[in-house]
Amino acid sequence: MLHAEWICIVDFGSQYTQLIARRIREIGVYCEIHPFNKALNVIEEKPPRGIILSGSPSSVYDEEAPIIEERVFELGIPVLGICYGLQLFAHHYNGAVDPAAKREYGKAMLNVSPQEALFEGIPEHSQVWMSHGDALSKLPESFQVIGTTENAPICAVRHESRPQFGVQFHPEVVHSEYGTAILKNFAYNICDCKGGWNPHSFIELAIEEIRNTVGSGHVICGLSGGVDSSVAAILLHKAIGDRLHCIHVDNGLMRKGESQEVVDTFRKNFKIPVDLVDAEDVFLTKLAGVTDPEKKRKIIGATFIEEFEREAKKFNQAEFLAQGTLYPDVIESVSFKGPSVTIKSHHNVGGLPEKMNLKLVEPFRELFKDEVRRVGLELGLPEAFIKRHPFPGPGLAIRIPGAVSKEKLELLREVDVIYLEELSKAQLYDSIWQAFAVLLPVQSVGVMGDARTYEYVAAVRAVTSLDGMTADWARIPPEVLERISNRIINEVRGVNRVVYDISSKPPATIEWE
Repeated sequence: MLHAEWICIVDFGSQYTQLIARRIREIGVYCEIHPFNKALNVIEEKPPRGIILSGSPSSVYDEEAPIIEERVFELGIPVLGICYGLQLFAHHYNGAVDPAAKREYGKAMLNVSPQEALFEGIPEHSQVWMSHGDALSKLPESFQVIGTTENAPICAVRHESRPQFGVQFHPEVVHSEYGTAILKNFAYNICDCKGGWNPHSFIELAIEEIRNTVGSGHVICGLSGGVDSSVAAILLHKAIGDRLHCIHVDNGLMRKGESQEVVDTFRKNFKIPVDLVDAEDVFLTKLAGVTDPEKKRKIIGATFIEEFEREAKKFNQAEFLAQGTLYPDVIESVSFKGPSVTIKSHHNVGGLPEKMNLKLVEPFRELFKDEVRRVGLELGLPEAFIKRHPFPGPGLAIRIPGAVSKEKLELLREVDVIYLEELSKAQLYDSIWQAFAVLLPVQSVGVMGDARTYEYVAAVRAVTSLDGMTADWARIPPEVLERISNRIINEVRGVNRVVYDISSKPPATIEWE
């Protein structure tokens, strides 16, 4: 934890929990997400300015409902309960929660009193976003109603003497017109936060923490060339100078010409030395015949560490390995004993072997992707570099479902180059969060020059997103998709069919594996 002033978001499994964190950080206040069964220990160890209880797919009366210890309501720290979090107040203060007469999913009109601290500056009537099956049927003891909707007469409440508030709607969702203002009122008016969480303050704190962690030691940085590892390298170089040793491992899973481009960029533009390790044969040998995506990730992660440890022996006092791990990586890779489940192992998190000779330095472990980009701009990286789309740690291996081979990798590289070129020509690249091609383990019949073909199918994917936690498929114009398809089929020998992925996250993930 880098910031003394913070808000704790207690996760009960809501699909919107990460959005709460995004909104709180957007208003300049640092926050962290902790699972309901571990949050109280964190809160008591380092008290936050405020506590937000997230929503949940559960009912408070379910046999295995996620319930936080009731001591959290007796600490004197301001609490805001959202949806399920509101229902926890009823559970603690002898209210009642029942299946709502009318389940509410979607927009509703909220009626409030602007005199209330939580609703200061909010119109008396505004649109909010509902997503609940249960609702309060009896007001918790010592609480007052401060907001209603047509179907929820107890839609927002306030404790008569304690700084505790609850709302049935989701202020973190963009469809709640004044949701961010409500969260800002809670953070600043009720929790008395001062703000100041921004890229500049993060850099100052991160440099101090890196120096305290590393001491006089040396750091090996795994420089993939993506935004995360690149910004991390610049930050680390700023903190410890020539005690940073950047290593780029060409694992044979990179995009076309990318490895040499990465090395040249850092050596020439940023004056940071980079060692280039050619490990293509090592990786492809270990991946041969492996089809399970989790196994592929584990093999790639473990092999990366092995290569780094081997390279680290060239440097005196090398004790640390730096990685560009992000907060969504950590959240998705943690399986709580309750509402949240592991979606997939991330290369930077789940792919690490249990025993390694290098200690980890992860300066962005608490940041979202767009926050890292802002830090990069603050550090002086070119905007064009910062706007590059995310590229996964396991590289093209997870864009080839099934077994990976050199032949398939070469095909996918050519497809990917054409796809991104056409998006850039159409001036769509910057408006898309992430775009990439996938080579499917499927061959289909085609006709070229009056001859029958039986070749691979390529899928192209493009999504829009704020932080990668949720995403929608990008609406690329049909004429652009047509050019992409025509070029790929005509120019890449071995691919005779192109399909476009129109799945959102959730239920799909952004990457295919």
